[in-house]
Amino acid sequence: MSQFFAIHPETPQLRLIRQAVQIIRNGGVIAYPTDSGYALGCHLGDKAAVDRIRSIRQIDDSHHLTLICRDLSELATYAKVENTAFRLLKNNTPGPYTFILNASREVPRRLMHPKKREIGLRIPEHPITQALLEELGEPLLSTSLIMPGEEEPRVEAWDIRETLEHSLDLVIDGGYCGFIPTTVISMLDDVPSVLRAGAGDTSPFE
Repeated sequence: MSQFFAIHPETPQLRLIRQAVQIIRNGGVIAYPTDSGYALGCHLGDKAAVDRIRSIRQIDDSHHLTLICRDLSELATYAKVENTAFRLLKNNTPGPYTFILNASREVPRRLMHPKKREIGLRIPEHPITQALLEELGEPLLSTSLIMPGEEEPRVEAWDIRETLEHSLDLVIDGGYCGFIPTTVISMLDDVPSVLRAGAGDTSPFE
């Protein structure tokens, strides 16, 4: 049965953040709030935890998982970012965007599309997410918490706990954080391409 932490959405309690990060390091799968709905997350290097996330979502290895990064310097470790792309990223992060970029050698091949060396990366603005990343010291592997057969992410922590209490190790209640998904932007080429319009303003990329 999952643990349940109520963490303040603006001033996260460090004690609870540290406990949450220890659960992640021990191979746990968590549900946590972001600036575009609740998400599932686990340790980047834990294959069993990644498999559990794919099982919960009922998605295969062709579905992009996202690396949630603290800042641009961390993002640049896992992606190849040209100067033009870097300026766009700098001007629009943190925020509700997912960027599809060419992956660097730091990204394990099993986390990428089986036929493409690319990865989705994101720098969210939510204080709880940022606190988790700061304490963890590396990216969090993540995907939106959208259940099979549904089209929108779950928005209430108690509902997530009732649905997934036997599948998760921790649910973090950070209050309501919206349900509009991120705007997804491909930056694989010189010209950015908006793949999905969501919570983020698309005008800087058009």
